[in-house]
Amino acid sequence: MAAPVRRRGTAAVVGALGMTLALAACGVGGSSGSSASGAGGSANNDPACAAYKEYGSFSGKTVNVFTSILAPEDAQHKKSYEEFEKCTGIKIKYEGSSDFEAALKVRTAGGNAPDLAYIPQPGLLGTLVKQGVVKAAPKSVEEKVDKNWTPDWKKYGTVDGKFYAAPLGASVKSLVWYSPSYFKANSLTVPETWADMLKLSDTIAAKGIKPWCAGFQSGAASGWPGTDWIEDVLLRTGGAEVYDKWVSHEIPFNDPQVVAAFDKVGEILKSEKYVNGGYGNVKTINTVRFQDGGLTIPKAQCALHRMASFYAAQWDKSLKIDKDGDIFAFYLPAIDPSSDAKKKPVLGAGEFVAAFSDKPEVQAFQSYLASPEWANAKAKLGGWASANKGLKVENVADPIQKLSVELLQDPNATFRFDGSDMMPAAVGSGTFWTAMVNFINGQSTQQVTGAVEASWPKS
Repeated sequence: MAAPVRRRGTAAVVGALGMTLALAACGVGGSSGSSASGAGGSANNDPACAAYKEYGSFSGKTVNVFTSILAPEDAQHKKSYEEFEKCTGIKIKYEGSSDFEAALKVRTAGGNAPDLAYIPQPGLLGTLVKQGVVKAAPKSVEEKVDKNWTPDWKKYGTVDGKFYAAPLGASVKSLVWYSPSYFKANSLTVPETWADMLKLSDTIAAKGIKPWCAGFQSGAASGWPGTDWIEDVLLRTGGAEVYDKWVSHEIPFNDPQVVAAFDKVGEILKSEKYVNGGYGNVKTINTVRFQDGGLTIPKAQCALHRMASFYAAQWDKSLKIDKDGDIFAFYLPAIDPSSDAKKKPVLGAGEFVAAFSDKPEVQAFQSYLASPEWANAKAKLGGWASANKGLKVENVADPIQKLSVELLQDPNATFRFDGSDMMPAAVGSGTFWTAMVNFINGQSTQQVTGAVEASWPKS
């Protein structure tokens, strides 16, 4: 699952965007109502606004954005819009909600939809499209997506062959957090294969420390971190083809290949020798908050924590997050290097920009968010990554996000979106979560996978 609510171009353009904090207001002028293709010309004659000419000029217009991205991440989103606002005259009204999915459904059903929403689940996007409330993406957006993203990413914003929503940000889930300083002090090396990782776990366990730590507690969403474990392992054992069939239910949830992935995860998460470092026995995984899962690593009570790139926000600000620092992450290695060497499996997630209005100012902002210029400007502010191919790694502000972008842009990578976010809600954000809690509490693989299969909607 994507994190529960927490949460592109020429050099001249990128340079102009990088000046966001230093520039004075552009003094937007001109008439309102010009199209996203720039029919109304640039907002004014300020050279700093030349990069925004294609988006048009809109005096006094507002675009409402609804999202699950909350403080502190929301501050950087708002800052990244400032230059666009100054140079087009459009005011972006940003609204975050801790109950995003439910609230969005209520608002769309009640005729009170926002102009735009950042939707983290392709499954939810599909549901809203079939309700007839989402507008198809304009040509300017689709052209940018065709140029700047892989076909897989476009596919996640496409429903029944029609393109609706451009990708926004991205997170990489195939990561294991660790302490480089602890590794150095104990002569440990980052593993390159799954077998190496298990040997490393044994070495750390021999030192009297349970090497792995985890937390599945997340209120009504408890269990979701476990779904990421299963998805990551199945992508490595079964490959992309099996993964895709599992997500779309072309094979049952309790298919032998899925059962094998659960058992492989259980070799770590259900091992009293391996978990739960700093917290207790295996069952404490279900009582430890997901936000706290890896926080025993700096205390040398745990050494390894499999969690997505967005977990960077949970570490104490005094810690240095870098490959030679207090905390960093390594790529969750392949299980069979001979088959995975050329197609590196990468599990991830992200948001998609869905429009509930086709007003020109809304389409203009949609188009801007799909651009490499915005991606580069946003990345410079830190704590964010994108799969936009126009994003330059040197513009990514922090090391963990640079690692994420490198994995997302790796030509040998086989990227797949979080499976539970694409499954029917009754499963992906329901019985699958519950299954992971039950799995940790001692139920067998056959019990939990069979229960999820029995819950899969019949139509």
